[in-house]
Amino acid sequence: MTDVSKLTPFHDIYKTIRTDLNAVENLLKEIGGSSNPLIAEVNKYLFQKEGKRIRPALLILCSKLGGYRGTDHVFWSALVEIIHTASLIHDDIVDNSFLRRGRDTVHAKWGPNITVLLGDFLYIQSIALALRTKNHAIIDILADVTVRMIEGELIEYSITGKPELSEDLYLEILDKKTAQLFSASCRIGGVLAGSLPEEEQRLCEFGRNLGLSFQIIDDLLDFTGDEATLGKPILSDFREGRITLPLIHALRRTKGQARVELLHLIHNRKTEKNAGKKILAQIVSLGALDYAYQRAAAFSQKAKAILAAFPKSPHRESLNRMADMVLQRRK
Repeated sequence: MTDVSKLTPFHDIYKTIRTDLNAVENLLKEIGGSSNPLIAEVNKYLFQKEGKRIRPALLILCSKLGGYRGTDHVFWSALVEIIHTASLIHDDIVDNSFLRRGRDTVHAKWGPNITVLLGDFLYIQSIALALRTKNHAIIDILADVTVRMIEGELIEYSITGKPELSEDLYLEILDKKTAQLFSASCRIGGVLAGSLPEEEQRLCEFGRNLGLSFQIIDDLLDFTGDEATLGKPILSDFREGRITLPLIHALRRTKGQARVELLHLIHNRKTEKNAGKKILAQIVSLGALDYAYQRAAAFSQKAKAILAAFPKSPHRESLNRMADMVLQRRK
């Protein structure tokens, strides 16, 4: 049996749910099995290497925070991870990315046609498995979050490479693409535990704020990370035309010729020699990296403040520490 605790930088936080996460890993491999050789091959590739599993961990911790004693949290955690994986598959096609977590993307190994269909298959498979449970409250949550994630992807794609993106629209995209699945994971945990409506709402807001913090740090690491640690080239998001918070803040701080030069680098990011280095130097000089980090820290602090309304427990402490770890991560 694989011990997830040894495979993730969050391992110490996960110590109270180690057995549950190992059960999720086993179920992912079981669900990924198929009589179709191609589907089985791709699924094995997708799920053989455990990631951070933040969303399953959130679901499990939030269910236990509310006193849940059953076993259904393992099933729903696996479905949440499958939906997340499907979104990454489609993301990589849209972004034309060839590396993720230090490995070839599905898109790079099997081509865009198979990858699109595989992503669709995983989405539909997760909903089909959910429907068998007849747990309509959770099914509604998963259906709603899937629509929001795809909507976020569509909005982001429509403004790729357009530097006029506002911070509000940027946060809306992050909310839909990332934070809503964090929020849904926490909410499902509350539903399983039979939490009161106000408790369920607090879990939703905790997850949403944690997700926003997580994604801002993810975008920040595109400028500040280490390629070997990240498992993908630095500034790859920038080269793909993603306008993230450091760039938004830098553009907001510049006027005149400096702004013209910054816009030139953005528009010519693929052809201008050393465009990445030049834009990074400008972003640093304008304090944009510090600004993005402070925004992430503010969302993390808000998440922790929401948690304070719940009684003290090892599970609340794990969630609290997760909000801190999100800010400290390097990949």
